[in-house]
Amino acid sequence: MASSELEQLCSLINKKIGNIEKTLSLRNCGQEPILKNTLNKIGEDIIVVNELLNQLELEIEYQEQTNSSLKELFATLEEDYKDVEHLKENIPSHLPQVTVAQSCVTVSDVSVEEPVPTKKPPKEQRVIKEMLFITSDEFDGIPSYMKPRLTYCQINDVIKEINKAVASKYKIIHQPKKSMNSVARNLYHRFMDEETKDTKGHYFIVEADIKEFTTLKVDKKFHGIMNVLRHCRRLSEVRGKGLTRYVIT
Repeated sequence: MASSELEQLCSLINKKIGNIEKTLSLRNCGQEPILKNTLNKIGEDIIVVNELLNQLELEIEYQEQTNSSLKELFATLEEDYKDVEHLKENIPSHLPQVTVAQSCVTVSDVSVEEPVPTKKPPKEQRVIKEMLFITSDEFDGIPSYMKPRLTYCQINDVIKEINKAVASKYKIIHQPKKSMNSVARNLYHRFMDEETKDTKGHYFIVEADIKEFTTLKVDKKFHGIMNVLRHCRRLSEVRGKGLTRYVIT
């Protein structure tokens, strides 16, 4: 065996012996009371760091969803702006032009006739109440146990769908009965059967309306968000006849 190979073999053996000695030394250190307390504290610090990393992961997820929502909002506003610009540049020529008189005239020079109303004034349009979105300050004030892994955007997305369900329901209720088809008429009768003395004059929905008018899943996560909305005083619950009525407040 060459001398260089023998030296390499000796070096390798010495290195392994050194590693074994370090391992035995560390094991013995772990049995000493002072060092044992230090190791326990290191273990506690590792748990704290792990919790902080979990919180950081949730914050990153929330920021990514917020960024996505803002991009969608920006795209929508940009489309609306283009539509307005197009309408502005393509005003139909047959529309009456508004002009401002340059000369002054006296009342005696003009005979004024009272306009004769030809049409009845349009009926006042009903305003359907909407649930207000949660603010960032309100979201921060929600107890953490009520919003495990829920984000600000997820809660407001559910509010958006709830408003859609409320609008669809009360559009049918306010619709003249003569113009209803069979589907709308059946829904109307269900809506009326679900009314109670506690819901009179209030806007409310039930889980059947969520399933009818939205794509939301009525699951554990949905009920958790409804608890958050009740905590933020966006809705209240009226129970009876086996139904939970979510009243918009």
